[in-house]
Amino acid sequence: MATPHNEATPGSIAKTVLMPGDPLRAQYIARTYLKDPVQFNSVRGMLGFTGTYKDTRVSVMGSGMGMPSIGIYSYELYKFYDVENIIRIGSAGSYTSSLQVMDIALAESAWSESTFAMAQAGVEGHIQYPTQSLNDVILEKGKMLGLTLNLCRVHSSDVFYHEDNVDGYQEFYEKHGCACVEMESYALFHNARILGRRAACLLTISDSFVDHRELTAKERETSFDDMMRVALEAARAWG
Repeated sequence: MATPHNEATPGSIAKTVLMPGDPLRAQYIARTYLKDPVQFNSVRGMLGFTGTYKDTRVSVMGSGMGMPSIGIYSYELYKFYDVENIIRIGSAGSYTSSLQVMDIALAESAWSESTFAMAQAGVEGHIQYPTQSLNDVILEKGKMLGLTLNLCRVHSSDVFYHEDNVDGYQEFYEKHGCACVEMESYALFHNARILGRRAACLLTISDSFVDHRELTAKERETSFDDMMRVALEAARAWG
């Protein structure tokens, strides 16, 4: 069935969806890695495609920015389109010198100041977790490809621009153990848990709060190939 945000027809979305924030990155992945990709959604410009990767059916769809946006799209994929696995593939800003630009992080937990889980389902707590079995497969595929995946806690922030009078990156690192920041995984993990599905979050470090190096918008769109390969191989493993 179609939803207010997704015009896909039943059966047009695979059981595993790779979900970058940027719909143009979803388009890039589909055109670069998937055989015979077919677009299933364009509502609000949130592009989604299904094709095959090494004979395994895989979908890729943008999530937009922030927890409300990925909260809508992931919930609908899980609830109305019978999607079983969502692997978020995004960018993150590093809070520590141990994560450099272009390093790959795999979230082992997501801390957030958000009230998303409380508002959505009355769930208290500032930490949400990915699905361990999905993380295990991702780690295995990263090793197979000779890539280092840095397990860490991520900060799923409600805010991109903070004022100077509130906690900054050093406080988030020291108080909460967050090694990097993004804006979506807390809501994704919560939705997966509530609906009995699986979720994981792979992140390429696109900028550093420590040394102030950063990628351009174009580089963010097209240069995260190592992360994409890991996610695609993990999707293949789940069939």
